[in-house]
Amino acid sequence: MSGTRYAVVGGGIIGAAVARRLLELRPDAQVTVLEKEDRLAAHQTGRNSGVVHAGLYYEPGSLKALLCRRGVGLLKDFCAEQGLAYNEIGKVLVALDHAEEQRLQAIADRARANGVPGIRILDQAQLREIEPNVSGIAGLHSPTTAIVDYAEITRRLAADAESRGATIRTGFTVAGLQHTTGTAAEEVVIRSAAGEEVVVDQVILCAGLHVDRLAELAGDVHAPRIVPFRGEYFALIPEKRSLVNGLVYPVPDPRYPFLGVHLTPRFDGEVLVGPNAVLALAREGYRRRDFSARELAEIVRYTGFRRFARQHWKTGINEMRGSLSKRAFTAAAQRYVPQLTTRDLVPAAAGIRAQALEADGSLVDDFRITQTGAVIAVRNAPSPAATSSLAIAEHIVDTLLGRTPRS
Repeated sequence: MSGTRYAVVGGGIIGAAVARRLLELRPDAQVTVLEKEDRLAAHQTGRNSGVVHAGLYYEPGSLKALLCRRGVGLLKDFCAEQGLAYNEIGKVLVALDHAEEQRLQAIADRARANGVPGIRILDQAQLREIEPNVSGIAGLHSPTTAIVDYAEITRRLAADAESRGATIRTGFTVAGLQHTTGTAAEEVVIRSAAGEEVVVDQVILCAGLHVDRLAELAGDVHAPRIVPFRGEYFALIPEKRSLVNGLVYPVPDPRYPFLGVHLTPRFDGEVLVGPNAVLALAREGYRRRDFSARELAEIVRYTGFRRFARQHWKTGINEMRGSLSKRAFTAAAQRYVPQLTTRDLVPAAAGIRAQALEADGSLVDDFRITQTGAVIAVRNAPSPAATSSLAIAEHIVDTLLGRTPRS
């Protein structure tokens, strides 16, 4: 494998972590990161809430569960090595009624099976001790859930990779991927939108919102397809940030595909309220007015999306109501923090969730990583992908190098 040429497409946290991991294990490799924007962490990595998820919800034994728990430790260690903030502010799932209270025990059992430390079910009085301003009849406390700055972590990972010999190229939009036969083995020719070519031995696609397109260019199967959901946030005005001490989340309802509005303190002191989840009208449709006729047509033509929409149209209408009405959005947050008013919320930046949908309309729940010849593609990496990023990188590089992935 000496001198093997690798291209990592995508300069988010997973791409940066993969580049660094490759050079940790293969110092003589030639590693190039190709990012279409003028900076790293421009999309999902730099537009999420900054939560380091402990691993409460994920099916034991799934990639999400395994790589989340492994990733938490790796991420915490990396932050310590780099002198980056890693603040374990804790998280409570808040039950508003007895049906939600009953679901807490199953979540606690799953969290313990995943090895999440310190999990505790709270009665109403114990909930008030942790979050005095939060209304609920019970809760589940995860004391080790943390917050970080994922964009800064990405920059540090990339700098580490560069110090080991990686090349980081921004402004490189991949427009073509072609398998060819080189002098000794298969090669992949990567063409940019500007007509430039990069020839490598292996490609790792960590392209988030565009990974399905690139994977298909490389010969991978059509489905699942990425459907972009915009998550819209408000932020608490500074005077109201003290209403919560840590992360305040709803109890997940298995009937619905998204979590619902929650309150999230961030590394910079801001407290986010949200997100909702509405269909974005473009893959990078961060604003309501952002629209791509071609990309929207691709979504609507996809059988998987039409089936998903038929199944969840009521949820979609409810999410749209929160998108169009600040009062409705505030009401969702008031269920947990009754003191909030519309005056306490100001608009904050939105994010896009790159969610893979199967052709039958079901959400791809677990991480999905596929391989087509010399190309590996991260086909589905929603939350907790940032938490899991260093472990995902280990998993991918182990696969590339023929090592047995960690379990």
